Amino acid sequence: MNSVEVQSLSVQYGSFTAVDKISFSVIQGEIFGFLGANGAGKTTTIRVLCGLLPPTQGQVKVGGIDVRSYPLEVKKRIGYMSQKFTLYDDLTVVENLFFAASLRKLDGAQFRKSMEKLLSFIHFQQSPHSMVRDLSGGVRQQVSLVAALLHDPEIIFLDEPTAGVSPAYRKRFWDLIRLLAKERKTIFVTTHYMDEAENCDRLAFMDSGRVLELDSSVNLKMKYFNSKDPEQVHLEEAFIAAVENGRKK
Repeated sequence: MNSVEVQSLSVQYGSFTAVDKISFSVIQGEIFGFLGANGAGKTTTIRVLCGLLPPTQGQVKVGGIDVRSYPLEVKKRIGYMSQKFTLYDDLTVVENLFFAASLRKLDGAQFRKSMEKLLSFIHFQQSPHSMVRDLSGGVRQQVSLVAALLHDPEIIFLDEPTAGVSPAYRKRFWDLIRLLAKERKTIFVTTHYMDEAENCDRLAFMDSGRVLELDSSVNLKMKYFNSKDPEQVHLEEAFIAAVENGRKK
């Protein structure tokens, strides 16, 4: 079963094409990655999938629902963590989470149960009454993830969730992503960190609004370096080769 289906999606801003006729699907329970430089079209695509931006053309279904026709229904089924910090520094952790829960119309009992479960899930060690401004960057990102999960979404969109976070917290964050996937959550993540991208079941290489390649990291390495052991090939090498090949077309 596919959680996401995209057919010939394009997004234009005037004469500029941000996303150029891309098609792909994401399987339920999969960790699916978008890998590309800034400006490749990753964030624009995610905003369309989340019902935040209307497509110029193409068909997009998330959770089996047409995003263009029923964006509010789609938003009930997804969690979204943007690349920009989404919590308020002058509120406590619990106040931030309560605000997020109120947007999702969770009642008090649902909110408390979900908050306790998710703070335990991320191994949150501080008081929930701590001010967000006093948390480290890595802990803030994990609390942002909690905010995106409070309503128990089936599909989770993470837009460069570990940007600017220390390597130790990046590893811990990906441990959490893998645990979510084991619960049959579909994870759609964008990143420009090559080591993180190796954690994805499948990857789409993006450049200039186009999907150049879509496969597992091993298969992508073998395609461009078939005479080498995939373990000896860095994913960045395969990505560069795909971009260079795509720009020749």
